[in-house]
Amino acid sequence: MRASYGMTHITPDHIAAWEREVAAPNSNELVALAGALWCTPRDLMGEPRTLHEHRIARGIPVEDIAHAVGIDVHDYVRMEESGRWSGNRFQVEALGRALGLSGAELFAVTGQEEQLAQLLTEAVSTRWQAHIKEVETLVGLEKRDLKGPLRTMHTEYQTLITGTLSRAGGAASSGDAGRNYLDRLVPRFWELVQQKK
Repeated sequence: MRASYGMTHITPDHIAAWEREVAAPNSNELVALAGALWCTPRDLMGEPRTLHEHRIARGIPVEDIAHAVGIDVHDYVRMEESGRWSGNRFQVEALGRALGLSGAELFAVTGQEEQLAQLLTEAVSTRWQAHIKEVETLVGLEKRDLKGPLRTMHTEYQTLITGTLSRAGGAASSGDAGRNYLDRLVPRFWELVQQKK
């Protein structure tokens, strides 16, 4: 790391601290460590969860992502550091392409997952048809690709609620089953969307 990447501040004590997980390398140190070990940053960091982690895992410089998305570098860095995405729909799509993110990953890193969860909750608990346009606008998929997943989720939820009400246990059991289903709503949505492709 010192010879190949110019990281003269790195000592054996740094490496030992990282190995013991009492300290962590910063982004540049992680990239240099991966290079020294002949692996990718993703191999060292596990499953990325944030926008910053996805970029680092792929070894893409911040300037390249900002350029691909069409955002000023400083604005992009600010969004990455804050975890709050403020780009428009076209920039979100460009971000997904630049980082190779799935729809679920893209929604998680841009902070739109909560909004999607609210829309899906309304769709499964009322008339799903009334919410298809809002879901279409949010996720950027065609209406024809959303009808099946929304119909399936609505049926699953309504069947679950009515089925548990008729069993012994009544409303309390129904409420627990319903909450459990709603907690898994967003992953279930992406699973159904993926199956349709």
